[in-house]
Amino acid sequence: MSQFHASTPQGDATLALLWERTRTRGDMPGFTKAIGAILGAMRGEDEQGFNMTRTVLSDPVLTQKVLRLANSGMYAAFGQHVNTVTKAVLVLGTEAIGHLALGLKLIEELSSASPDSGIAHIEMEKAVLAGMVAQQIGASADSRHAEEAVVCSMLHTLGRMMLTFYMPERWLELEQRAAPDQADALAPELLGLSMEEIGCAVAQHWGLPKNLISGMRRIEPPAAGAEVTTADWIAGLSTMSSQCADALWHDDAEGAAVVQQLAERYAGMLGVDTDRLMVAIDQAKAVAAADLSIAPLSKPAERRAQALAKTRMRAAGNKILLSGLADMRDMLDSASPGQMVSVALETVYKGLDFSRAVAFVRSRKDQRYAARMCFGDGVKELLADMVFEDSYEPNVFHAALNSDRVIFIENARDQKFAAKLPHWWKSTLAEARSFVILPLSSNGQPAGFLYGDWDETFPPIQLSQTEFSLLNDLRALVVRAVERRHQVESAGNRAA
Repeated sequence: MSQFHASTPQGDATLALLWERTRTRGDMPGFTKAIGAILGAMRGEDEQGFNMTRTVLSDPVLTQKVLRLANSGMYAAFGQHVNTVTKAVLVLGTEAIGHLALGLKLIEELSSASPDSGIAHIEMEKAVLAGMVAQQIGASADSRHAEEAVVCSMLHTLGRMMLTFYMPERWLELEQRAAPDQADALAPELLGLSMEEIGCAVAQHWGLPKNLISGMRRIEPPAAGAEVTTADWIAGLSTMSSQCADALWHDDAEGAAVVQQLAERYAGMLGVDTDRLMVAIDQAKAVAAADLSIAPLSKPAERRAQALAKTRMRAAGNKILLSGLADMRDMLDSASPGQMVSVALETVYKGLDFSRAVAFVRSRKDQRYAARMCFGDGVKELLADMVFEDSYEPNVFHAALNSDRVIFIENARDQKFAAKLPHWWKSTLAEARSFVILPLSSNGQPAGFLYGDWDETFPPIQLSQTEFSLLNDLRALVVRAVERRHQVESAGNRAA
């Protein structure tokens, strides 16, 4: 394995410190271990080819990617469906599969890494974003070298990743002394090496193939009409993708303008017109918004709120439900059904962060259900309109009352679900995106129900099994109060 030698003593000193730090802290989170077997298989012979198959099969995600690539249009000349990884190795070759595996493992390692330095985390996510851009553009170009270019794009800023991860104090010094966004330019003066040279040194230290190291270099588009070699095409896509990742990071108008300029400059070199490049980059942005964790374009705060709401394992909310249940148990023997319903409604309203909560009571005399109490902005004015007959109709409310179980509707706005929503709901509560129905039945007969919903200001939601259990406990206490009242009334009637 050849080693990189700096051209200055200052550069050698920088690398010596970097190697010492990696020995002390361990290599970039698990990456070298993950690629060891893959690189060995790429360099090996028949027996190693079998190892490549085994390496791929040990990773279900990689297996699917390999089979998908082997069956893609660019390999259609092989003329038949590829169903096994063994055959895919024959069709694609160990090098193409090795690039796939390298790219996937790098994304896994960088995405899961939690470096102490926020700066290092940012650089790692930018590297993953660059790989996403290269992947989408490579697919548009329909190139057999797309997977190799994805790996090179993620490694393009390897020097910066290593510096921010292992030598954050030197990076901070660069940023303090350089003009905004010009830290890379000052690196030769302060470190004796450019960022590209540090990345090349690390790649050689890791034993990465020469073609990947070549693809990591920065390259400018050649003059119009000039021949573009395969190595230059890969390096060009790597350069553009990395610069796109920098520009896309903040998800602002200034960055969008830079991306447009990059697409116009590199379109000729990559053989993909500007419009198609922009479409590919937009697709990469969509993937990044879902997969990245701290990039501004991924809206991390909003995603954290959505994740919190989706799992609904909110300790504070469940604590409110538990406290309300405790109050209801304490007052069960003395409270009226109406008081129990009031406490239950308040408990679910606060505990589940409902936008609105309404209690409906059935009047057997009037043969209808009517809203009696509520929580939430603007609901009180609508109570008079929340009335419907107790005779069965094929909608979600009668279905809940007949089944006597908690019903959760995740997307009330689904067009396929519209027929199951009654007119009274559509005219009063249609702002809801999701809602819950807690039917209250006594001796097999519906007595009413509790209703709560979330409007569009609340993130998409899923109730947990814990919350379903707490809601059922709450429901059971209200029903016990109703049944106790019926027993008292029946005893009074017999005495009379």
